[in-house]
Amino acid sequence: MSQDTYRRIRENPKFQAFVSKRNKFSIIMSVLMIIAYYGYILLIAFNKPLLATKLSEGAVTSIGIPMGLGVILFTIVITWIYVSRANTEFDREAEAIIKEGQK
Repeated sequence: MSQDTYRRIRENPKFQAFVSKRNKFSIIMSVLMIIAYYGYILLIAFNKPLLATKLSEGAVTSIGIPMGLGVILFTIVITWIYVSRANTEFDREAEAIIKEGQK
């Protein structure tokens, strides 16, 4: 890509809006993951009795196991959401902006 094409793309208001939208979405997804992960770690550190609570009378499994699995599943789901959006909407927009900049 030539310097002129690169400059046109960087100066395009659509590109700037695209970068802003993509960054905002990435930050939101990162914050959600940080809350889930560190929330679980903080529960482990500061509220062990809650996590040690048995699911039912006579049960072997405590509430901490499903919560830990929930964190893992949540990670998978938000990763899938991000990848799906990146591979469809974000890729389409980026391609259109690049084509426009190459004209």
